[in-house]
This record gives sequence, structure tokens and C-alpha cells, in this order.
Amino acid sequence: MNLKNKVAYITGGSKGIGLGTAKVLLDAGMRVAISGRVLENAEKAAKTLGDTSRIIGIQSDVRNFVDEQSAVEQILEAFGQIDVVLANAGLGNFASVDEMTLDEWNQMIDTNLTGAFHTLKASVEELKKSEGYYITLASLAGTNFFENGAGYNASKFGVVGFTQAAMLDLRKYNIKVSTIMPGSVATNFNNHVPSDKDAWKIQPEDIGELVLDLLKMNPRTLPSKIEVRPTRPDLK
Repeated sequence: MNLKNKVAYITGGSKGIGLGTAKVLLDAGMRVAISGRVLENAEKAAKTLGDTSRIIGIQSDVRNFVDEQSAVEQILEAFGQIDVVLANAGLGNFASVDEMTLDEWNQMIDTNLTGAFHTLKASVEELKKSEGYYITLASLAGTNFFENGAGYNASKFGVVGFTQAAMLDLRKYNIKVSTIMPGSVATNFNNHVPSDKDAWKIQPEDIGELVLDLLKMNPRTLPSKIEVRPTRPDLK
């Protein structure tokens, strides 16, 4: 894919992996739209990345399909096309399954899993036109279950299965589909505040570089599921 002026849409792009990836793609010559549940946060994040003619911040709660439809319309109005979609929006609530509330469960399933479907459903016709790329941000929690992770595991196992099946559905349109499954990443996830103590972790821009590598790969080759983890664990 020749990336010059191609257009990427990144959900959950106002911080963390989404924002780090947006910067990498902008530096590669692409135009980028980032979304967040709060418009002000998305717009502020976009401004931190520089050239406002090539990046926009828009409001969308991926749990709401109408929001995602509106986001796609705004991107088309601003940039005229969509070539890459990164379904990155996600959250985690961690509790024993007997103590987890209905709201905590529904938040994760609706954001992490149904949100990924909404994003693809809203953008898939544009991806058919561009013969583009759809990428989900899953997690190693999508293959490794753990205590107090029932809801999060369920959502991320679902994202992995959804993405792999979507890959089979969409490749006949020359749409490439991949899921990225990171381990520990230095982000604000679960109200964490990144610091120097997180230097051992994957950094957000590292995921951005991985996305860029996928986009640059020969069209005949598709890494459909990528596990990525820190080289070394926290040595403390």
C-alpha cells in the first residue's frame, strides 16, 4: 500500500495505543481521523499531533452504531475516502465473576466486542471501495484466561474470533483483516498513569510501528493474528 495521503480511522484515538498509532501513521504521510467518546478530548489530542489539515478529532461512542455511521460520514466529508480502520476502543473491568455487576459486563462486551463490529459495519462499504485494511486491537487476554478476567477475557476472545471470521468473509473483496494481541502496554488503560516504571512495557508507538509494518506488507501476504509482548518481563 502506498501510504501517501491514505486515510486511517482510529477509534479510541485520544490517548494510549490509538494516539501513538495516529502519530506513526501521520509521520508516514497518511491522513488520520481519531475518535473518542468526548469530542473535546478527541479534538485536543488531534491538535497535539501537529498538521490539522491531515488529522481530525471526532466524537463517537462505539457502543452506538449511529455514532459510528456519523464518524464515517465526517471522515468522508473531510478526506473523501477510508483506507485503514483500526478498531482500538476498549476498556477493562476486573472482578470475580460472582461479584461482577451487569453494568461492568455489558460495558466490556458492548465496547470491546460489539464496538468492533459497529466500526466495521459502518466502514465496510468504504473499505470495499479502497480495498483497504481493517485491524482490531485485541489482547493476549484473547487467548490466555486469568482470574478476575471473565468479562474481559470473554470480550477479547470474542474480538479474536470475530476478526478471524471477518477476515474470511472480506478477503474476496481484497480487504485485508488482522487482529493485534498485545501484552503489557504503557497506557492509561484501567486508570493507570504511565511513568518511568513502565519502560519495560510495549510503548504505544511500538504498536503503531507494527500497524505500519502490516500496511507495508506485500498484498499477497496477510499476518492475520499477531501476538506481541514485552521482550523481558518487569524485573523490579
